[in-house]
Amino acid sequence: SRPVFAWPEGKMAAPTSEGVPALEPGAAPYGNFPNYSRFHPPEGRISLLPGGLLRRLFPAAARPLLGLDVGCNSGELSVALYRHLLGLQESKGSPDQPAAGKDLHLLCCDIDPVLIERAQQSSPFPASISFANLDIMDSSSRGPFLTSYLSRFGRSAFDIGFCMSVTMWIHLNHGDSGLMEFLAFLSSLCTYLLIEPQPWKCYRAAARRLRKLGRNDFDHFRSLAINGDMAERITEILTKDCAMELVCCFGSTSWDRSLLLFKSNGSNQEGREPSEQ
Repeated sequence: SRPVFAWPEGKMAAPTSEGVPALEPGAAPYGNFPNYSRFHPPEGRISLLPGGLLRRLFPAAARPLLGLDVGCNSGELSVALYRHLLGLQESKGSPDQPAAGKDLHLLCCDIDPVLIERAQQSSPFPASISFANLDIMDSSSRGPFLTSYLSRFGRSAFDIGFCMSVTMWIHLNHGDSGLMEFLAFLSSLCTYLLIEPQPWKCYRAAARRLRKLGRNDFDHFRSLAINGDMAERITEILTKDCAMELVCCFGSTSWDRSLLLFKSNGSNQEGREPSEQ
């Protein structure tokens, strides 16, 4: 389970999962559960994704592909995605030539520095997967950091972004405007975006757990106008406001969350292969 953090006068303390007794599952206001993969294992998502996905999306890309995983927690899902996308078996290390025929550099970020340290220590692919402590909603730090990473590859955008069960925490902590800003930012930065929105029942459950533990409710929960079918609402935002199109729904996990793949319609991403534009 993830811890609950105390915050004075309605403000949250800097999130960390270190040294705090484990409380009820899902109680953390930022969603940074220290044992997240135990109750939502990576295989629940990976099994829905087809093999050879990178080949289908980027058939002509000769250069290394760049991926961004927002809200990576302690990295178990990030590593599983990397293995699956490159067609690697669990027992294999870094290959000379990935079975999928593509080279992928994956940047994974999370708001919790303790989870990031754990991910760094346990990563089997340190040369290809980078883990960084980053608050994606801090516009003053995210821009320079991500731009610096992209510039190492001579790029200004990521080929594919992953946002797995993160949107609810952004929404609860930053409101409707924060969710829309977050989606606009990701869509401007990624050619493809694989997103797993939490359904509205998860919002109610998260708020209920906080109240049960005697904590304040999320500041924005009762005022959210974006509600109901969250997969549908997020699809509307991305397609109507963010110049993206829904490519595919890969189905739903056993915990009732859809995996949605979007593609940018715009020309705001640079550095792509001509055949990919």
